[in-house]
Amino acid sequence: MRTADPTADWEVSRPPRVALPGVDMAGFRIRGPVGVRAIPHPAVTVAVEFGDRAFDIHRGTSSERAESLAAGLGFDAFRVRAEGIACVQVRLSPLVAPPVLGLPLSELRRDVVALDDLWGREVLRLRERLNSARTWRERFALVGAELTARFQAGQGVDPEVAWAWQQVVASRGRVRVRELADRAGWSRQRLWSRFGAQLGLTPKRAAMLVRFDDAVHRLVRGHGPAQVAADSGYADQSHLHHDVRAFTGTTPSAAAGEPWLAVDDTAWPTRG
Repeated sequence: MRTADPTADWEVSRPPRVALPGVDMAGFRIRGPVGVRAIPHPAVTVAVEFGDRAFDIHRGTSSERAESLAAGLGFDAFRVRAEGIACVQVRLSPLVAPPVLGLPLSELRRDVVALDDLWGREVLRLRERLNSARTWRERFALVGAELTARFQAGQGVDPEVAWAWQQVVASRGRVRVRELADRAGWSRQRLWSRFGAQLGLTPKRAAMLVRFDDAVHRLVRGHGPAQVAADSGYADQSHLHHDVRAFTGTTPSAAAGEPWLAVDDTAWPTRG
């Protein structure tokens, strides 16, 4: 029996369009205390809070407080608490994220950091402009302009790395690293090295992440674990269970009810 939607009281807004390819945005306004487990996915996450609140970020035995954050590709799951939220959340393709953030993703890795550490005082100015904006459309335009300016001023990834990532996504994580290297005209070692240096994950870990993301969203939609394991290319249900535990820290049944995932069809309808 399905439980009630844990995000039923969340206000979620979507931009009419996003001009920069590889970028998706959503606006969230949640009144009252909120606590969620942030689940990794095949994108870099940026969240800019503009309602004079802060995120309490809990990872293992450590915790920190930040008004805005950036989490690396396939970040390690963490808990976020806040006394209400008004924020624009951005999902960046790892092909777009390095110039936008201003550093190779290997430096961010699977960590979560305060966005101020990357953008400095520009974050405060952006938050003030977002707070002054009267509509979500204006807020999305402000964030989009900031991202576009940073992307145009930065340096992207190697074409071979971009192509390899696209193949991983298109295959839903089922492509073999050796096949990628052969088709790219690189040695396996060179692909492994350049991919990891620029995207922050090895090709194998990236494939695991993409396959997990496909599987966990099938679980959220109510599909049984055995069927999900078969449909997502796992050898058996125990391998699915292992990956869900590795990426979320919980079981498939518990992950299926996580608000972070339950809101996806509303917040990120273009999610592949």
